[in-house]
Amino acid sequence: MASTAAVSSKARASSTEASLTPTRAFVPDPYLDLATYAAAADLLTLSLGPQHPSTHGVFRVVLYLDGELIVKAVPHVGYLHRGVEKLCEKLSYSNVTPILDKNDYVAPMCNEQAANMVFEQLLGVEVPLRAKFVRTLLAELQRIASHLLWLGTFAMDLGGALGGGTSVFMYCFRERELILDLFEELTGCRFHYNTHCIGGNRHDIPAGYPALVHQSLDLIEARLLEYLGMLEHPIFRDRTRGVGTVDAELALELGLTGPLLRASGIDHDLRRDAPYHVYDLLDVNVICDDGGDCYARYKVRLQEIAESIRLSRLLIDNLPAGPICSTKPLSGVTQFKITSGQAYVAIESPRGELGTWLIAGGKGMNPYRMKLRPPSLHALAAVPYLFPRHTLSDAVAILGSLDPIMGEADR
Repeated sequence: MASTAAVSSKARASSTEASLTPTRAFVPDPYLDLATYAAAADLLTLSLGPQHPSTHGVFRVVLYLDGELIVKAVPHVGYLHRGVEKLCEKLSYSNVTPILDKNDYVAPMCNEQAANMVFEQLLGVEVPLRAKFVRTLLAELQRIASHLLWLGTFAMDLGGALGGGTSVFMYCFRERELILDLFEELTGCRFHYNTHCIGGNRHDIPAGYPALVHQSLDLIEARLLEYLGMLEHPIFRDRTRGVGTVDAELALELGLTGPLLRASGIDHDLRRDAPYHVYDLLDVNVICDDGGDCYARYKVRLQEIAESIRLSRLLIDNLPAGPICSTKPLSGVTQFKITSGQAYVAIESPRGELGTWLIAGGKGMNPYRMKLRPPSLHALAAVPYLFPRHTLSDAVAILGSLDPIMGEADR
């Protein structure tokens, strides 16, 4: 009997291990009933977060482990309790912009842009060409800064093999400071800018700014080779290749956008496919990869930095003369009123499609309803599909590769 039980146990363990082996065709069941799961070892329940540096914010995921392997992952979003959408419904249109700066706090410029574009659509306000160039330039500079921060934190998540885990992090922050210097030179602020407004921008390009932009971009472009020298080695590739694979079908089903979607082989970018501002005047090269894993997402973002550098140079070199705002200077918080109508506007933020849906009504001094479509929330929806069949160390790498920002996920 003992021999039979041992054989049965080994067979069950082999079967369980085989069912959890990473393959492109296998998609775990996010609703797995643990009562029906035949575990090879005692199941361990582990709470990762909400206070943990590798969760990139106030995020918690409950993991169920069968030995070393994760069999189920249950994400919990809601520890930040921002309530920003309801807050916007209590504010005037001109007061919404600085509130949304804090949503995706790694890319505040994009938050401002998305909100003001939907206001302008319902107001029928036309943005001057110079302001469109400035907005597009700031969006591309913000993309560079956001991807640099992601690359540094991703390397630190992967740990000691990458120069103690902090070398790449410090290098990336060194370059990100150059972008923040440019933002400070323009707006006087390094983080929350409040520079976009209804009808254009508050701050015009100062004297000598184009030279500063070129100088910063030249330094960043040259130092990209340093990242490749530190990261393109067997340990990094082993930690990322074949880990957290999202095929094209699953990516579309979950509503993934941005680098996550393009790393799964879907050639889609709103800058090219639904151009806004002056993207229709630019030849945007959309970076794609069909790997769908952590390594593919790394490659896409790194190449997007180079592409944004190219676009930023074109924008600053071809900046037209003219006004930067088509509306009168703000004289009061109730200057802009939208009494009826609804609209949805989406832009390509560093994390994907950032959408704003606005319903106007009432006295028109503030939004009747305002809903945000944050790409980070859709990215976190992939966690139950990606964590199972991987180990805990892989889970940290997968979550880092998704690049979620909890400020926009928990709205």
